[in-house]
Amino acid sequence: MIAEISHHGRTFKVDLARPLDLSLPLRDGEPQVRAWWVDPVRMEPVRNEDAIYAVSEGSPVNFRNIFFNPHGHGTHTESVGHIAPEVYPVGDQFKRYFFTAQVVSLRPEDRRAPDTKTDLVITLEQLRSVVNERPPEALVIRTLPAFDDVPRDWSGTNPPYMQSTACAWLRSIGVKHLLLDLPSVDREEDGGVLAAHHAFWDFPNTVDRERTISELLHVPAEVRDGEYLLELQLPHFMNDAAPSRPLLYALLP
Repeated sequence: MIAEISHHGRTFKVDLARPLDLSLPLRDGEPQVRAWWVDPVRMEPVRNEDAIYAVSEGSPVNFRNIFFNPHGHGTHTESVGHIAPEVYPVGDQFKRYFFTAQVVSLRPEDRRAPDTKTDLVITLEQLRSVVNERPPEALVIRTLPAFDDVPRDWSGTNPPYMQSTACAWLRSIGVKHLLLDLPSVDREEDGGVLAAHHAFWDFPNTVDRERTISELLHVPAEVRDGEYLLELQLPHFMNDAAPSRPLLYALLP
């Protein structure tokens, strides 16, 4: 299914029948990807007195409750409501779902942190060296070495994160959607500063209802660095974050 897309004076073709999935699945129990010390996802049949709503237990249907945290379990997209007093729902934020995108692979740099730990940080200089002269609407960051040993529990591992100046620069050049394969753009333990989140959304100077941050992606090895069309879909959750399924489509010659 070949589609022709026009955007800001550019026209390109994509094959909508060949999406590249960047999402991690939510599944019951272990093993699974998670962060922030959340318990594993639970998917359980509803129980009503003596009835268990599972076909395996004699019920005509499977009817399960699901217990999960959108920030801590799998791929998710968040709005400025993540750091604002008001819950600005990400579920009603999008007016469209397709965006020009660029995938970049970066090896975070060693930086000494105030608590004497050695942090791995994606820096402003690194991004300046790889982002296109014509900035994309969405930037997908794959950290190196690629984390292929998924699923994994990131809790307490001090994962790599982004320099706040890097996020501020992405905002300044017009990037609207920032996606990466890490639990957060910010340091796991930073005293609640969340400098990178604040810089990308320029909060509290403004309440930016256009930009989103997506975290805990998985960028498969077959996805090469370069330009793509991104489809960013998520459920209509009236919450600051929701599970999401970013899909890339390669640009055709």
